[in-house]
Amino acid sequence: MQETRAPLFTPVLIGGCIVIMISFAIRASFGVFQIPIAEEFGWLRAEFSLAIAIQNLAWGVGQPIFGAIAEKFGDRKAVILGALTYAAGLVLSAYAITPGAHQWIEILVGFGIAGTGMGLIIAIVGRAASDENRSMALGIATAAGSMGQVIGAPTAEWLLGFMSWQNVFLVFAAAILLALLVLPMMRAPVANKADIEESMSEILGKAFRDPSYTLIFLGFFSCGYQLSFVTAHFPAFVTEMCGPIQPGGMLYSVGITTTSALGAVAISLIGLANIGGTLFASWLGKRYSKKYLLAIIYTLRTIVAAAFIMLPITPTSVVLFSLAMGSLWLATIPLTSGLVAYIYGLRYMGTLYGFVFFSHQLGSFLGVWLGGRMYDLTGDYTAVWWVGVGVGAFSAIVHLPVKEIPLKLRGSPAGAANA
Repeated sequence: MQETRAPLFTPVLIGGCIVIMISFAIRASFGVFQIPIAEEFGWLRAEFSLAIAIQNLAWGVGQPIFGAIAEKFGDRKAVILGALTYAAGLVLSAYAITPGAHQWIEILVGFGIAGTGMGLIIAIVGRAASDENRSMALGIATAAGSMGQVIGAPTAEWLLGFMSWQNVFLVFAAAILLALLVLPMMRAPVANKADIEESMSEILGKAFRDPSYTLIFLGFFSCGYQLSFVTAHFPAFVTEMCGPIQPGGMLYSVGITTTSALGAVAISLIGLANIGGTLFASWLGKRYSKKYLLAIIYTLRTIVAAAFIMLPITPTSVVLFSLAMGSLWLATIPLTSGLVAYIYGLRYMGTLYGFVFFSHQLGSFLGVWLGGRMYDLTGDYTAVWWVGVGVGAFSAIVHLPVKEIPLKLRGSPAGAANA
């Protein structure tokens, strides 16, 4: 009898991709609002940067919370709560007129992203996928987030051409609520409530005592620092620091005539390149050691960032950097989440990955806030770039000692054979 292979593209995967794409399209556009909001109110760059930094920190705090909600009460209830929180934060942001108001409201936005974004959807997709398809399913869901990045920043830039930033926020609030229409597709297997209440604390305790979990936690910090700094500050960096776009050149001929437009398109190019990079990393993750792949990715990021900041900032270098960094952008997500699932199991993947993701968001907070702070103090972003280079090198090293062996096999003959 011929064996039936489990399908890769399940309703859970398709629905999850739609939710994560819309969620990330909105999240990736916030850097486009740096200059319009600062100019309208006369704020320092650090003011709105702190709001975005708080958003990222709240996202990290909310991730294990929403993971636990999904595992206790159901995935779809967690997504509904996340979308409602996200929309509320965006609506309130549209009416905020002080830095403090924006900064406090971004807590809601951050929690909303936690309930509709990468951590929760990755866990749902991971539980629903078969063993043979899990690595690619995680990569496809991550790539959907990249597609959101492709469309998010240019869409925000386009909308700002004929409406205020406040109205753009309202449009985005409506968009995240529309994402709830795909919820009937998202039904993934979860443990029953009795099992969760009986053993969640035990599994978490074992993970927290495992040095490998600590190393994964520490290693994810630089990913958040690098990605969020670039997402929040790169459009403004390109607008102000890049050399002029020459009339008659290739960029000019396709309608990119200003550095502000190039800044928005750069975020899109990063997302576009990341689709291929993430899928390739997922394919490799099914065949090779995930910890060594992560070390390689962080090393390449370090080289790309160092080369970019040492060379003159030109339209060509911006495009090349965007494509190179984009190919490495979210490639860490399916590998890190897959590593957590492989070592600690699938039942509490949402909560376990949520705690690891908190480290990512600590890095995000520092990258976004430090970017704005150092810009106000020095007038440029050079020092912040070099911090990113340093933490990237740290992450490349810290993944090497991770024991890529299922926790339940540690100390057994099978575990020794896999070591």
